[in-house]
Amino acid sequence: MRTVLLAALGLTGALSVLATDMPPKPMRLGLCAACHGETGMAQIPGAPNLAGQRLDYLRKALKDYRDGSRDVPLMRAAIGPVSDADLDQLVRWYSAQPPQPQAATTP
Repeated sequence: MRTVLLAALGLTGALSVLATDMPPKPMRLGLCAACHGETGMAQIPGAPNLAGQRLDYLRKALKDYRDGSRDVPLMRAAIGPVSDADLDQLVRWYSAQPPQPQAATTP
């Protein structure tokens, strides 16, 4: 019984540490979530999943959309004049989300 109690306490402590590693939810998440999902799993066909993407890749991609280096009008309009701090918050949020397996589609 003592072993079970110690294991439960250890698991509780480990889960609380993992929960604190998750970045805070960004205030600008709403518009992104409409297409890419709040947890980074796409909500519409053609939108890429962002969950678990590398920080450096997402940061560069979002900066390129914002600055016009990537000429995708929809993304440029969606990202708007986001600050570097807000951009980094979005990047940290999406890269920290665990990717989920895609549901199988039937023809």
